[in-house]
Amino acid sequence: METERPCGCKGIRTCLICEHEFSISKPDLAADFKRYLSYVYCPECNKAWPGWDINLYKQHPNHSGIPIEFPGTVIKLNFLDETERNNLIKDLDSLPWDLSQSGRRKQNFGPKTNFKKKRLRPGDFRGFPETTRFVQEKLNEVSDLKGFQTIEQCSLEYDPKRGSSIDPHIDDCWIWGERIVTVNVLGNSVLTMTPYRKSDDRYNLKCVEKLDKYELPEEDIVVRLPMPAGSLMILTGAARYKWEHAVLREDVSSRRVCLAYREFTSPYLPKEDGVCGAEAAEILKRALKFW
Repeated sequence: METERPCGCKGIRTCLICEHEFSISKPDLAADFKRYLSYVYCPECNKAWPGWDINLYKQHPNHSGIPIEFPGTVIKLNFLDETERNNLIKDLDSLPWDLSQSGRRKQNFGPKTNFKKKRLRPGDFRGFPETTRFVQEKLNEVSDLKGFQTIEQCSLEYDPKRGSSIDPHIDDCWIWGERIVTVNVLGNSVLTMTPYRKSDDRYNLKCVEKLDKYELPEEDIVVRLPMPAGSLMILTGAARYKWEHAVLREDVSSRRVCLAYREFTSPYLPKEDGVCGAEAAEILKRALKFW
């Protein structure tokens, strides 16, 4: 249904509201994925073990089966403590939420981007809410995020009453850098990873240097990444560029709120002489501010 709808969905994106109102049938991705061999990633041993139930990671170190490596994934449990999470949710809910696709709501703080035309503008971006500053400060203390400068911070809300989800995708590669960062504030959920074997014309993958150095398994498998409340997740390398990630409707059992952080790709960062494009320079300047 290629129309925008009052619920916030448009195109092929749907939620429970518009599916009911317009009699739209949504493919059962979970059923499709369960046809393949699946693994659950354990943040403690940095390996993925056979199974589908995300709670399998809690069995560490008593896993069973033969594990696989899943490079490019970092998950830090309890990155935010309970007090930090509770205060952050109150502060986020004091700000207005905007309707988004697939039953979600969002709060977006970042520049205006047009991925198809590769256009970048500062727009009305003026930095980030002061109440979220401490999260970025904690990110600066993570060794895997050395040199990370937040350019976009996006609050995302998933609600089971709306059938919130996000279909398999790879974050745009023209403007967003290698490290994809998510802080899960409220609710436990799962990121479901599937190999991407289609054209490099999608997601601006042709902008990625030496994309071929990242390998995929020969067979189609599914890797499930736990996202418990308070956790930090970083996707880089193969996990960033060679696998699509999705949040399945079935994995949103309660209200979930996360913060997504993005950095610039190297062409938009200052060169050795400190110079970068005028638009990027202004955005980098604004991204240092909190209000």
